[in-house]
Amino acid sequence: MPRPAQTARSERTREALRRAALVRFLAQGVEDTSAEQIAADAGVSLRTFYRHFASKHDLLFADYDAGLHWFRAALSARSPDESLIDAVHSAIMARPYDDWAVTQTALLRAKEIEPGRIVRHMRQVEAELAEAIEEHLTKEDPPAPGTDQRMHITVTARCIAAAVFGAMEVWMLGGENGERSLPELARLCRAALESLRRGIGDGV
Repeated sequence: MPRPAQTARSERTREALRRAALVRFLAQGVEDTSAEQIAADAGVSLRTFYRHFASKHDLLFADYDAGLHWFRAALSARSPDESLIDAVHSAIMARPYDDWAVTQTALLRAKEIEPGRIVRHMRQVEAELAEAIEEHLTKEDPPAPGTDQRMHITVTARCIAAAVFGAMEVWMLGGENGERSLPELARLCRAALESLRRGIGDGV
């Protein structure tokens, strides 16, 4: 189903701001880059910048937020006959990632942002990913609150989200081969989910 024009336009603006910020951050550092410079490079007003981002530092986490939007849409499009783990992996990799932007943003985060803030943000996004998986599992036949079935769905969603973010953490540290490429991220994500599948059974 086509997205509303306003949403598509908003996504294009956010992507232009993310890209402009990354180029500036790499060229002159985060602290020496202003929101005004980023807005000008993206071809928008400062007011538009602040409509999309609260601060320039938020742009270092914007790839996670954009990824969640893509993930929700891609997961809802997967066949109900597909295993949940396969559907989650396919949905994660469905976004048209920019390999250079993803890897450079990860390096900038590690260099410029206090580790505690990175962890807090990742935990928040992990919780939102689990929520999206839980919504996917309950959209056709939602179980009653407080039941064992509901508990099983919640635990399953949170375990899958934790596996994905565990893979991301290993990737940010350089992965098994010391690389931060998108194929390596895809491999780690698949390995983490397969490890989880073996642990919780093939019925998932």
